[in-house]
Amino acid sequence: MISPMVKRLEVCLTPALLDLYDIEDSIVVVIDILRATSSIVYGIDNGATAIIPVAQVEDCLLYADKGFLLAAERNGEVVAGYDFGNSPFSYTAEKVAGKTVVLTTTNGTKALHLAQQRAHKVVIGSFLNLDSLYNWLKMQNRSVLLLCAGWKDNFNLEDTLFAGAVVSALRKEFHHFDDSSVAAEDLYHLAKSDLRAYINKSSHSHRLAALNIEEDVKFCLQYNICTAIPVLVGEQLVALQA
Repeated sequence: MISPMVKRLEVCLTPALLDLYDIEDSIVVVIDILRATSSIVYGIDNGATAIIPVAQVEDCLLYADKGFLLAAERNGEVVAGYDFGNSPFSYTAEKVAGKTVVLTTTNGTKALHLAQQRAHKVVIGSFLNLDSLYNWLKMQNRSVLLLCAGWKDNFNLEDTLFAGAVVSALRKEFHHFDDSSVAAEDLYHLAKSDLRAYINKSSHSHRLAALNIEEDVKFCLQYNICTAIPVLVGEQLVALQA
């Protein structure tokens, strides 16, 4: 049995497995690379005051006519009648600086709400803020769970690859790794020389290709163009303060 004083670094490959993990004292990093967490990081980095994740499309309507931007995505597409979905190009400074966005997505916001129920702290990860996230996590004296949002409770490649990148960066800082973290790191090392080519194998990449949003995919695979780490405070994602 692992001592509770030992810092654990674990990877949960799908929200459907989250109940198997003890996260009450852990930092949970929610990962939805294509595209929710990439867009959240980009929006907060570009000066959005907050992003409010909600579970259902209908929940966005509770914020209508109150000065919020409403963003809703299902199955990769913008829900009709909403300001935008979860494309990172909708989260530029020109569109979101000084504003609050209410967001619901197919996978990412579901994972956020599940993590929020039990985790000590919930933060957002993407390739866009990998170094900032890594540097912050290594300074925290807590276990870390990397929660892959997956696709409708199924495993996916892109979230697992990012989890592997974090495991690789943090390997010297932690003492215990589960098998999922070992597998994720191995996959990342296989893919890192050409992430886009490797992710082209993924089912979600093909879904997005059918929607003609290849530029979104390329954007989300950029390393370290952002420094912000969104953190869930109450019901809102805001910039983590150093």
